[in-house]
Amino acid sequence: MPDDPIHPLFAGAPDTDDFAKLRKRLVREVRAAIDTYGMARRGDRWLVCLSGGKDSYTLLAVLHELKWRGLLPVDLLACNLDQGQPGFPETVLPEFLTRMGVAHRIEYQDTYSIVMDKVPAGQTTCALCSRLRRGNLYRIAREEGCSTVVLGHHRDDILETFFMNLFHGGRLATMPPRLLNEEGDLFVCRPLAMVAEADCDAFARAMAYPIIPCDLCGSQEQLQRKQIKALLDGWEARSPGRRQVMARALANVRPSHLLDPGIFDFAGLANESGTFNENALQLGGEN
Repeated sequence: MPDDPIHPLFAGAPDTDDFAKLRKRLVREVRAAIDTYGMARRGDRWLVCLSGGKDSYTLLAVLHELKWRGLLPVDLLACNLDQGQPGFPETVLPEFLTRMGVAHRIEYQDTYSIVMDKVPAGQTTCALCSRLRRGNLYRIAREEGCSTVVLGHHRDDILETFFMNLFHGGRLATMPPRLLNEEGDLFVCRPLAMVAEADCDAFARAMAYPIIPCDLCGSQEQLQRKQIKALLDGWEARSPGRRQVMARALANVRPSHLLDPGIFDFAGLANESGTFNENALQLGGEN
C-alpha cells in the first residue's frame, strides 16, 4: 500500500493546502456522522444514490476514501436512476464510474412523463418526483441485496427542511440522518448530515467532476425551498456561522423547553415536596 493511499476518485486533486484541509474536513465530518448515528454495520451493502450533482459526487468520493482507508467496513454500489428527463446526458455517469473503477448500476425509469402528466402546469413537481424516485431506489436496493440506501442530503438540506416544516408544516421535524423505511426492511442514511453545502460545491468544482443539473426542478423559481434557502443565505451573510449554530441546535433538543406534552410530561411536574404548585395552576387559569 502506498504511503498516502488515495482512491481514484481523488486522482488529480489540487495540490494545495486549502484543498487538503477541505478533503480532511469532509472525511472527518462524514466519518463523524456515520459513527454518531450508527450507520455502518460490518458486512452491509450500501446503495449509494448518485444524481450527478455536486453533493452526490462528494458523497461518493468520501465514502470510497473511507472504505479505501479501511474505515468503512461495508460494500458500496453506486446507482443512478435515469428518470427520462429530456436532454439528460445518459452516458456521462456510466463513463465516469467505469473510468473510476466504481461498481455501479444505471437504471432507466421514465418517471418524468408520469410527473408531467400528473402535476398541473405551474405546480411544484418535487413531491411526486421524489416519491417515484424513492420507490424505484428501494426496489433496486432489494434486488441488489443492499441493506441501506444512502442519499446525498447535506447539512443545509436538513436545515432548509426544518424551516419548511416550521413555517409551512407546523411541526418541528427535518430529514433524519438515519431512518428505517415504512416496510421495515431498509435503512436510509445521510452521511453528509454534518457537511456544509459550500464544502460540497468547493470539492466538486476543485475535482472538476462532470456535474449534471436537474432541469426538472431547477426551473421552478418559486419553490418554497428556494425561498427558505434565500432566507438562510441572508442570515449567514449578516452573521457568518449561523448555519452551523442552527445545525448544532438540531442535535441539542430540550423537550422540557418546548410545548409538546407527547414528549414531556408537563402535567406530571411536581415541586420538591412532591405536590403540584397550585399557584402556578391558578396563574395558568387566569391567562
